[in-house]
Amino acid sequence: MTTPSEDLIKEPLLLKSSRECPGCKCMPHEEDGPPIKYLVLIGFIMLCNALPITILFPYLYLLVRDFNVADSESDIGYYAGFIGSSFMIGRFFTGLLWGVAADRYGRKPVMFCGIISVIIFNTLFGFSTSLWMAVVTRFCLGSLNGLFGTIQTFATEICNKKYRSLGLAVPALKYPELFQGSLFDRYPYLLPPLCVTVFALLVLVACHFLPETLHIHAKEVANTPEIESGVISDDCEKRSIFQNKALIVSIALFCFASLHDIAFLEVFSLWALSSKSTGGLSFTSSDAGRVLTVAALVMLICQLSFFPVVTRRLGPAMVTRIASGLTLPLLVIYPFMYELTGAWLWFVILTVSTLKYIFMEATATGLAILVNVSVRQEERGTANGFSLSLLSLFKAIGPTAGGTVFAWSRKRLHAHFLPGNEFVFFFLGVWMLIVCVGTLHRSLPRSALI
Repeated sequence: MTTPSEDLIKEPLLLKSSRECPGCKCMPHEEDGPPIKYLVLIGFIMLCNALPITILFPYLYLLVRDFNVADSESDIGYYAGFIGSSFMIGRFFTGLLWGVAADRYGRKPVMFCGIISVIIFNTLFGFSTSLWMAVVTRFCLGSLNGLFGTIQTFATEICNKKYRSLGLAVPALKYPELFQGSLFDRYPYLLPPLCVTVFALLVLVACHFLPETLHIHAKEVANTPEIESGVISDDCEKRSIFQNKALIVSIALFCFASLHDIAFLEVFSLWALSSKSTGGLSFTSSDAGRVLTVAALVMLICQLSFFPVVTRRLGPAMVTRIASGLTLPLLVIYPFMYELTGAWLWFVILTVSTLKYIFMEATATGLAILVNVSVRQEERGTANGFSLSLLSLFKAIGPTAGGTVFAWSRKRLHAHFLPGNEFVFFFLGVWMLIVCVGTLHRSLPRSALI
């Protein structure tokens, strides 16, 4: 006897397509190869979504310092958490609404709105001259951006099952500062957001060439059994996404992994730029950005090469379990890097950070697949919107929690148990341990567990 979650991943009967349905026109077939053109555009849109989040962290420490709101160096992490969290708090309040809109009006309109929000509010953030201006512009950027969940839905529908892990890969490249001018002397942190804005303008134009994947059939077709990327799944006709245990467990694990990811980015920047006397590396913002850029580039190569093969052979749950488990020993190494210098320091931090990025992305990709295979096709926008809201809540908690833990660790540098940075990275490891163990939950689709 099979469960509804297992039936979602089977190969039921094909539903007769409609010539008037935009989703049917671009529906993939099992024998099709990867839609390279669309995957490239998806990558650009995801990059447009990820850059405003990740590009902030290499210079966040310096940004807060120059706002002159922190009484001491140890308080900078506390205020940095407010800026890092504001984007995710905004996305938490509107994520589900954007998902419902994607199911009702289509995927492309939501993508257009998200890219336009990046263009406007990311630029305004670059002109921030106070802590609260930075917080407000980041909040608006998050609340008006429904790209993440919509792109996950689109990627699942444009790729057949063989290439879903390739379509759901989320690149997160970072760009360091390149030059300065009179405008950037007045607004020293404008250039990174401005580069993202220019990129977003190009992506907005490219988004026009994407097809619409939402299935729009006549009323008599809407009452037929479930469409799952063009297939029927009778068992799921009356199930609510809020009663779907596989979906809830997948989203919960995704939330814990996201909290870890965003807290790690926050902590990495604060830790790397702090002085060696406190267990940091005394890096500049350029040094920190260089490490993250190299790690992200290698991770991107891995996404495009062996990620799809590994995910297809092991299943998304197993990939998530292995990747999250292998992350734990890497976190143990970070607190002791301050003892290294010169070439050895750069070799170790680049190697460990690259592996960390690869495992971090493998975990996210596996969980994204689990979320999407747990629901029906016409519910994917809503499910991903619901997932986006909860992910954003945890990502809002992440920077604040990471910054607070980091600031608190400065006051216990000489503690006997987990002193200073050891406690910070132990805190990060707890969340990945929960994810690793959670992939054993029996409500997850059976075929995704093997």
